[in-house]
Amino acid sequence: MDQIIAKTIVSEYKSNHEWFGAHYNMNIYKGCNHGCIYCDSRSDCYQVEEFDRVRSKANALTLIERDLKSKRKTGVIGTGSMSDPYNPFEKELVLTRGALALIHRYGFGVSIFTKSDLVVRDAELLKEISKHSPVLIGITITTANDVLCKRLEQNVAVSSLRFKAIQNLNDQGLYAGIIMMPTLPFIEDTPDNIRSIVRLAHEHRAKFIYTMPYFGVTLRTNQRDWFYQKLDLLFPGMKEKYMSTFGDSYSCTSPNSKHLWEVFTKECEKYGIVYRMKDIIQGYQKGYGFDQLSLFDVY
Repeated sequence: MDQIIAKTIVSEYKSNHEWFGAHYNMNIYKGCNHGCIYCDSRSDCYQVEEFDRVRSKANALTLIERDLKSKRKTGVIGTGSMSDPYNPFEKELVLTRGALALIHRYGFGVSIFTKSDLVVRDAELLKEISKHSPVLIGITITTANDVLCKRLEQNVAVSSLRFKAIQNLNDQGLYAGIIMMPTLPFIEDTPDNIRSIVRLAHEHRAKFIYTMPYFGVTLRTNQRDWFYQKLDLLFPGMKEKYMSTFGDSYSCTSPNSKHLWEVFTKECEKYGIVYRMKDIIQGYQKGYGFDQLSLFDVY
């Protein structure tokens, strides 16, 4: 694997931690080879050249330890926003595991976002971190159907394996749940899909499900081009439906969004699964002595 030079890996402290309660951000890898047809991170604004080629950051663990030692405040470190920390190379490189060991050593918490069931490998280490700091694991699941999942996210664990990972993590006392975004209009935006995901979340003991109430996908610049190429290949005629419905809009909202939100919230409340951001943050940070900020009432 090629390496890239980085001066720092763990970002500066942010007190206004409204996005899953993270105070810092950390990306050990650059690029992603999951092959998801909708990925926003391949947009031009993020300036990730050769997005499908995963590269690690040179001397990553040395840089992370230096960054952590220099922080005046501990807090929750978010990882997985731009590149999945559990890409296929992580199995051998164990850079994410090494970073978690440092996070534990220096008394930080962590929020992990991934599409891989490899995260289960590090459950024991995450449990050690949770003894002193908050730990959250969000696993992306956008369809309950493994066949459709494999078409949309070609190089990653199918949904059923991700559900099993969520159950495994929660059975070990961790706070794990589902990131249900995006919901692709005309492909995933059906009440049956939403109900199935929530039901399976309940059966696999997920602590939370988070999505946005517009139930859609964002498209911009070269991300849109990539998405449309994949639609032509996988769903002939679907590109034209997107173009006639959404034009060049950045936000492509499901025409069924209002009804889907009603279905989603009703199902979550039936099963006792939290779905609002502030409740998710309070759920996994409760008891750790973090000051509760005035969080906006995000959906």
